[in-house]
Amino acid sequence: MSAGSQRFLKWREQRGGRNTLERRAENKTADPVSVSVSQYWEGNDGPWSSFAIQVGKKAQDVRVLPSTASPNTWVVYGEGCPRDAPNNCADSRGGTFNNNNSLTWIPNSIFELGVEENLDYNVFGDFGFDTVTLGWQGSNGPSVEHSVVAGIADTTFTWMGVLGLNPRPTNFSTFPNSPQPSLVQLLKDQNSIPSLTWAYTAGAPYRLNKVFGSLTLGGYDQARFNRPSKTAQNLTFPFYTDISRDLLVGVSSIRTSNTTSSSSESALLKDGIFALIDSTVPHLWLPQSVCEAFEVAFGLTWNSTSELYTLNATQHSTLSKLNPTVTFELSPELPISGDKSISIAFPYAAFDLNVSWPYTQDTMRYFPLKRASNDTQYTLGRAFLQEAYIIADYERQNFSVWPCKWDSDTTNGNIIAISSKDVETNTSNSDGSNGSNGNNDSSHSPPVNGIGAGAIAGIVIGVVVIVAVIAAWLFWRRRNRKSKASELEGNQADVAHAHKPINATLVEAPQDLGVMEAPTNDKRFAPPPEELQGSKVARGGELDSTPRHEMVGQDGFPLYSAQEGWGTGIDGLHEADGRNLTIHEADAGEKGTTTQKMPATYADSGQKLAHYKSPGATAGPVPAWSDLPSESGGTHR
Repeated sequence: MSAGSQRFLKWREQRGGRNTLERRAENKTADPVSVSVSQYWEGNDGPWSSFAIQVGKKAQDVRVLPSTASPNTWVVYGEGCPRDAPNNCADSRGGTFNNNNSLTWIPNSIFELGVEENLDYNVFGDFGFDTVTLGWQGSNGPSVEHSVVAGIADTTFTWMGVLGLNPRPTNFSTFPNSPQPSLVQLLKDQNSIPSLTWAYTAGAPYRLNKVFGSLTLGGYDQARFNRPSKTAQNLTFPFYTDISRDLLVGVSSIRTSNTTSSSSESALLKDGIFALIDSTVPHLWLPQSVCEAFEVAFGLTWNSTSELYTLNATQHSTLSKLNPTVTFELSPELPISGDKSISIAFPYAAFDLNVSWPYTQDTMRYFPLKRASNDTQYTLGRAFLQEAYIIADYERQNFSVWPCKWDSDTTNGNIIAISSKDVETNTSNSDGSNGSNGNNDSSHSPPVNGIGAGAIAGIVIGVVVIVAVIAAWLFWRRRNRKSKASELEGNQADVAHAHKPINATLVEAPQDLGVMEAPTNDKRFAPPPEELQGSKVARGGELDSTPRHEMVGQDGFPLYSAQEGWGTGIDGLHEADGRNLTIHEADAGEKGTTTQKMPATYADSGQKLAHYKSPGATAGPVPAWSDLPSESGGTHR
């Protein structure tokens, strides 16, 4: 390797450059993130498997439930536990967050949470920005700064905080034309996850030894689901055009068997519907006719006070013994076409849930079924995701739903990365699915193509040579121009300059040289000899040396003009007398001096220039966020 190549590589290393292999390591696609479960089963309408996150600095630990609809993180404020709440309210809500204790909290304003409005939930949150870290403290989970966070105190919509999975941005009226990125988008932008994808299942406390939920960002856990042989292995559902209902599936049928009304299989849904998969809420929001069919099959009773299907001890005991099964048939389109459908079966235990305060002072069993008033409310909530595994790909605008797998390998984990749509992948899918499910093992990240170090050095040397040639040509061209200019000037006065005496000055006296003013603050001033360009080339001849001509020594600075000479006249060559001359210094006195006036801005004798301040002062800081006044005269937080 040449010395030039070595210097180039050393320069690249000093500038943070690396060789090809090192660049590949740096540019390696990020691995998926498996979000840590809290190992708690909690909630006032569950139990549900929660996940651990940290919010703010100093970090505050909170436990949250994933929301497939929200793009933001919601945390519970202390106001979410009023005086009549149970003593363990704060802990049962996953812990509360105090934004005053966070050094990085930036307040925004009060806004609606923006989800589930179709279910008649209109809940407000105190929005701001803060640091969000996945996992418990010390787990080294990825962290994002300036992430949208909403503080909530409502007790009827969601009991616990929320980790938003939707990667779409949030628009605030306080930030016009400036959409705020979601948590998932921030993770992707900083290369913490490989793509805008996630996979989730809620977990099942009734399966095996209580199987916790699973949440993977940028990939999925292949150990958590099955692909039935009768179903197309690459089955996906396109995102619905309404972005608020993007995870829309066709439900072609709902069947049950071994119920209180019949031991044979019966249909609970006769005509297909489209329903939204949404983990933000726990319930199944289904048509009135379907709810009535459930009532008959399971002996359910609607509680108009709590607006829930509650069960007494006898009903619960009967259903537990019968252990009826409910099967949902899903398809991207209705009616079903060929093998483009998937069946997911639910045991009764998946619907055996409990509610507590504020629904009731104690604990009460309920069946997670809700009556929908119109088709925009058809929703398959968190209870559905106990037995279903969903993989959402927001780059390719599709998702897939598969039945959960329950065996000895379920909890071992087999995380598979989903490549970004913008990354070209050279590896084939290991299990036959298409790129939308991104079955590309994170250990086989696509290599980053690069040029060898020798080739780079050769290219650089070639570029340096070309630059040197161009620079030499430009230098020669500039020097040649200067040479021609000097030659031209020399041709105009070569006679005079060829024999110029050391103490002589070539002059041709013009008619008027003008008045030369000297500065008033320097008595040492003496005008230097001036060489004036004449209209003619001087002819040979000398001025008689007998007369002497000197500057007038009077005060002031009179008009300078050449005196009339003898001999050949003013057009000849003139030489000053060779004898010593007395130098007269011009008087710098007050008389006849020229005065420079300071501009009016600084004319004041009491003002110094060093004290001058520019009038262009900058504006002050943006006004701080202020609390909104409440009707009671207080403020909303």
